[in-house]
Amino acid sequence: MPRWIWWAPLAVFLLWWGWLGFRWGWIAATTTETDVINAYADRYLEDRARDGTGAGARITDCVAYPGTERGIWLHVVCGPAGDPSRRYEYEVNRLGGFVRGQDPHSEGLRPGGGVMEPET
Repeated sequence: MPRWIWWAPLAVFLLWWGWLGFRWGWIAATTTETDVINAYADRYLEDRARDGTGAGARITDCVAYPGTERGIWLHVVCGPAGDPSRRYEYEVNRLGGFVRGQDPHSEGLRPGGGVMEPET
């Protein structure tokens, strides 16, 4: 059996991880805070509409703070001022993926994960 057949799986594995690392790096380099805040403001509007309280929801209800924990890039908080019953929180990683959050109906944090796909 030729030697290259023994090394082919390793080469495919390394190429796969190289491509994946390049892709994640590209997403991290091109995703801005504004992109993430806008994406989660849209999600906030969808969550409010789903909960039946979307009548007064606006994108300007959202504000973002830098994350304080490891793995949390931004902490996006949305909701009308002075009304904690309509407050939604989203913690986001550097790739724009939802890590965890809280809404008025959750008992604590909602786990999540993933990568925000950039619009093309």
